[in-house]
Amino acid sequence: MRIEDEIQQPVFHDAYQRAHVNLIFTAYWLQSELAQRFKAFDLTLPQFNILRILRGQHPRPASVQLLIQRMIDKTSNASRIVDKLEAKALVTRTTCPHDRRAVDVLITEKGLALLRRLDESAALQDVGLHRLTAAEADQLNEYLNRIRG
Repeated sequence: MRIEDEIQQPVFHDAYQRAHVNLIFTAYWLQSELAQRFKAFDLTLPQFNILRILRGQHPRPASVQLLIQRMIDKTSNASRIVDKLEAKALVTRTTCPHDRRAVDVLITEKGLALLRRLDESAALQDVGLHRLTAAEADQLNEYLNRIRG
């Protein structure tokens, strides 16, 4: 559906304003769609993001500071999210042997298994992007990279 129809605004100042509004609207739409799909896995978007980062680090642990640096949503409270993931036994947290002030966070086998289930499910595959060809997705990635400079 066209952005004009979605937000019931028939006219924009110019193509740049239309693209800006469309990009923001689409980002929120994707977040909403993913949030609904993650509910079935008892997971939030920020929790998924931290698990994804930890899987990339595995088998090495990550500090909370590293998680904060790599998180997509910089406004999320990484320590609180790690607390919730630890309560679900999806991560473990231990004092860093080299720096007692730091904490090492490691994804558990249960956390890895949950990510495998997500990878195998349709939860991530068909959230809008399936409507693009691979070439269009590549082109979209190039455009998004250019927007961020």
